[in-house]
Amino acid sequence: MEFIIPFKGKVTYKLTLDPTVWIFDDRKLDLRTFFTEEHVDKDELEEYKRGMGEHWSREIMEGATVPPTLNSEKKYKRQEKQDMLTGTFGMRFQPFLENAEPASSASKVVFETASGEHDFSIEDAKQLIFKFSQDGKPLRDDGPVHILLPDGSNTDQPITHVSAIRVE
Repeated sequence: MEFIIPFKGKVTYKLTLDPTVWIFDDRKLDLRTFFTEEHVDKDELEEYKRGMGEHWSREIMEGATVPPTLNSEKKYKRQEKQDMLTGTFGMRFQPFLENAEPASSASKVVFETASGEHDFSIEDAKQLIFKFSQDGKPLRDDGPVHILLPDGSNTDQPITHVSAIRVE
Protein backbone atom coordinates (compact mmCIF):
# COMPACT_ATOMS: atom_id res chain seq x y z
CA MET A 1 0.00 0.00 0.00
CA GLU A 2 1.18 3.48 -0.85
CA PHE A 3 1.21 5.92 2.08
CA ILE A 4 1.78 9.02 -0.05
CA ILE A 5 -1.34 10.79 -1.34
CA PRO A 6 -0.88 12.96 -4.45
CA PHE A 7 -2.80 16.24 -4.54
CA LYS A 8 -3.49 17.23 -8.14
CA GLY A 9 -5.88 19.01 -10.50
CA LYS A 10 -6.71 22.71 -10.65
CA VAL A 11 -4.22 23.82 -8.01
CA THR A 12 -1.26 26.16 -8.07
CA TYR A 13 0.90 23.72 -6.13
CA LYS A 14 0.70 19.98 -6.68
CA LEU A 15 1.40 18.51 -3.25
CA THR A 16 2.04 15.07 -1.84
CA LEU A 17 0.69 14.26 1.60
CA ASP A 18 2.49 11.84 3.92
CA PRO A 19 0.22 10.98 6.86
CA THR A 20 2.93 8.88 8.53
CA VAL A 21 4.66 12.05 9.82
CA TRP A 22 1.55 13.83 11.13
CA ILE A 23 1.92 12.23 14.57
CA PHE A 24 4.54 14.91 15.34
CA ASP A 25 2.39 17.79 14.04
CA ASP A 26 1.03 20.13 16.72
CA ARG A 27 -2.19 20.54 14.71
CA LYS A 28 -3.23 16.90 15.18
CA LEU A 29 -6.61 16.27 16.76
CA ASP A 30 -7.34 13.66 19.42
CA LEU A 31 -10.27 11.84 17.81
CA ARG A 32 -11.11 9.96 21.01
CA THR A 33 -12.56 13.22 22.35
CA PHE A 34 -12.90 15.52 19.33
CA PHE A 35 -16.50 14.68 18.46
CA THR A 36 -17.72 14.44 22.05
CA GLU A 37 -16.11 17.44 23.75
CA GLU A 38 -16.54 21.10 22.98
CA HIS A 39 -13.44 22.55 21.42
CA VAL A 40 -12.27 26.01 20.46
CA ASP A 41 -10.79 26.48 17.01
CA LYS A 42 -7.45 28.28 17.09
CA ASP A 43 -6.65 31.04 14.66
CA GLU A 44 -3.38 29.84 13.12
CA LEU A 45 -2.34 33.36 12.12
CA GLU A 46 -2.82 34.59 15.68
CA GLU A 47 -0.90 31.60 17.04
CA TYR A 48 1.92 32.35 14.60
CA LYS A 49 2.02 36.02 15.60
CA ARG A 50 2.07 35.11 19.28
CA GLY A 51 4.90 32.64 18.72
CA MET A 52 6.91 35.17 16.74
CA GLY A 53 6.40 37.72 19.50
CA GLU A 54 7.70 35.27 22.08
CA HIS A 55 10.68 34.47 19.85
CA TRP A 56 11.42 38.19 19.37
CA SER A 57 11.22 38.80 23.12
CA ARG A 58 13.51 35.86 23.80
CA GLU A 59 16.10 37.13 21.32
CA ILE A 60 16.05 40.58 22.91
CA MET A 61 16.43 39.17 26.43
CA GLU A 62 18.86 36.32 25.75
CA GLY A 63 20.42 37.14 22.41
CA ALA A 64 19.95 35.26 19.16
CA THR A 65 20.61 31.53 19.08
CA VAL A 66 22.27 30.31 15.94
CA PRO A 67 20.99 28.02 14.59
CA PRO A 68 17.54 28.67 16.01
CA THR A 69 16.56 25.80 18.27
CA LEU A 70 13.12 26.85 19.42
CA ASN A 71 11.28 24.33 17.27
CA SER A 72 13.41 21.40 18.37
CA GLU A 73 13.30 22.25 22.09
CA LYS A 74 9.92 20.67 22.74
CA LYS A 75 10.17 18.01 25.38
CA TYR A 76 7.39 15.46 25.61
CA LYS A 77 6.08 14.49 29.00
CA ARG A 78 5.66 10.81 29.77
CA GLN A 79 1.86 11.03 29.34
CA GLU A 80 2.21 12.81 25.97
CA LYS A 81 4.52 10.05 24.76
CA GLN A 82 2.05 7.40 25.92
CA ASP A 83 -0.81 9.23 24.19
CA MET A 84 1.16 9.33 20.93
CA LEU A 85 1.78 5.59 21.15
CA THR A 86 -1.83 4.65 21.89
CA GLY A 87 -3.94 7.53 20.59
CA THR A 88 -6.33 7.91 17.68
CA PHE A 89 -5.56 11.07 15.74
CA GLY A 90 -6.70 13.13 12.79
CA MET A 91 -5.83 16.32 10.92
CA ARG A 92 -8.06 18.96 9.40
CA PHE A 93 -8.00 18.97 5.61
CA GLN A 94 -8.31 22.77 5.32
CA PRO A 95 -4.62 23.74 5.65
CA PHE A 96 -3.58 21.26 2.96
CA LEU A 97 -6.24 22.54 0.58
CA GLU A 98 -5.28 26.15 1.22
CA ASN A 99 -1.56 25.38 0.71
CA ALA A 100 -2.33 23.78 -2.66
CA GLU A 101 -4.16 27.00 -3.67
CA PRO A 102 -7.14 25.86 -5.75
CA ALA A 103 -7.71 27.82 -8.97
CA SER A 104 -10.52 30.37 -8.91
CA SER A 105 -12.38 28.21 -11.45
CA ALA A 106 -12.26 25.15 -9.17
CA SER A 107 -15.51 24.17 -7.49
CA LYS A 108 -15.02 20.75 -5.95
CA VAL A 109 -12.56 18.33 -4.39
CA VAL A 110 -12.63 14.69 -5.49
CA PHE A 111 -11.16 11.95 -3.33
CA GLU A 112 -10.12 8.96 -5.41
CA THR A 113 -10.50 5.67 -3.53
CA ALA A 114 -10.40 1.95 -4.26
CA SER A 115 -14.22 1.89 -4.23
CA GLY A 116 -14.77 4.94 -6.44
CA GLU A 117 -14.75 8.71 -6.20
CA HIS A 118 -16.23 10.93 -3.49
CA ASP A 119 -16.64 14.61 -4.21
CA PHE A 120 -17.33 17.63 -1.99
CA SER A 121 -17.63 21.32 -2.70
CA ILE A 122 -14.46 23.22 -1.81
CA GLU A 123 -16.17 24.84 1.19
CA ASP A 124 -17.47 21.50 2.48
CA ALA A 125 -14.08 19.83 1.89
CA LYS A 126 -12.36 22.41 4.12
CA GLN A 127 -14.30 21.02 7.08
CA LEU A 128 -13.27 17.37 6.55
CA ILE A 129 -10.96 15.55 8.92
CA PHE A 130 -8.33 13.01 7.89
CA LYS A 131 -7.97 10.24 10.46
CA PHE A 132 -4.44 8.89 10.18
CA SER A 133 -3.94 6.83 13.32
CA GLN A 134 -5.97 4.26 15.26
CA ASP A 135 -4.76 3.19 18.72
CA GLY A 136 -1.26 4.49 18.00
CA LYS A 137 -0.90 2.64 14.69
CA PRO A 138 -1.00 3.96 11.12
CA LEU A 139 -4.01 2.88 9.03
CA ARG A 140 -2.18 0.23 7.02
CA ASP A 141 -5.05 -2.00 5.89
CA ASP A 142 -7.54 0.57 4.61
CA GLY A 143 -5.60 3.85 4.79
CA PRO A 144 -3.44 5.80 4.58
CA VAL A 145 -6.25 8.06 5.82
CA HIS A 146 -9.95 7.82 6.59
CA ILE A 147 -12.07 10.82 5.67
CA LEU A 148 -14.44 11.88 8.43
CA LEU A 149 -17.28 14.37 8.20
CA PRO A 150 -16.97 17.37 10.55
CA ASP A 151 -19.87 16.22 12.73
CA GLY A 152 -18.42 12.72 13.14
CA SER A 153 -21.53 11.09 11.70
CA ASN A 154 -19.49 8.67 9.58
CA THR A 155 -16.91 7.56 12.16
CA ASP A 156 -18.24 3.99 11.92
CA GLN A 157 -18.18 4.04 8.09
CA PRO A 158 -15.54 6.55 6.97
CA ILE A 159 -14.30 7.01 3.43
CA THR A 160 -11.28 4.69 3.21
CA HIS A 161 -8.55 3.56 0.79
CA VAL A 162 -7.83 7.14 -0.38
CA SER A 163 -5.31 7.04 -3.22
CA ALA A 164 -5.40 10.63 -4.55
CA ILE A 165 -7.01 14.04 -4.15
CA ARG A 166 -8.11 15.96 -7.23
CA VAL A 167 -9.39 19.54 -7.40
CA GLU A 168 -11.77 20.25 -10.28
